[in-house]
Amino acid sequence: MFEFPSPEWMQDYVARINASPEYREAAASWEGDLSYVFEAEPDRGVHEDVWAWFDLWHGACRDHRLGLAPEEGERAAFVIRAPYTRWKQVIRGELDPVRGMMQGKLRLKGDLPTIVRYVKAANVLVNLAGSVPTRFVDED
Repeated sequence: MFEFPSPEWMQDYVARINASPEYREAAASWEGDLSYVFEAEPDRGVHEDVWAWFDLWHGACRDHRLGLAPEEGERAAFVIRAPYTRWKQVIRGELDPVRGMMQGKLRLKGDLPTIVRYVKAANVLVNLAGSVPTRFVDED
């Protein structure tokens, strides 16, 4: 079990992305980096915003980092941010990320039509996140 969010969780997630033929196919023409922002919810054990960055390129994750500075994370082509508990819903498959963006439950900085064009790749990323053995910090 990997605590979310943690470097170990990220490593397992990235390994699953890179091992996924389904993601490789769905994102074969995707070029660009992406930051996730897990917004602080101190009452849930997340005391400050946590930034995760992924260098996604043609169906693979070439690099990733957790805990980068906001000004660094903001440079990504796409930034998706939401409170920690909303990310928990996404990881558990309770909230479709594209629908969540359209409903304002996840906030996107970047080109929404591009995200919509790659909806299958986005859904594969979510399914892969859901496959990581996860322990949430507010569920000890």
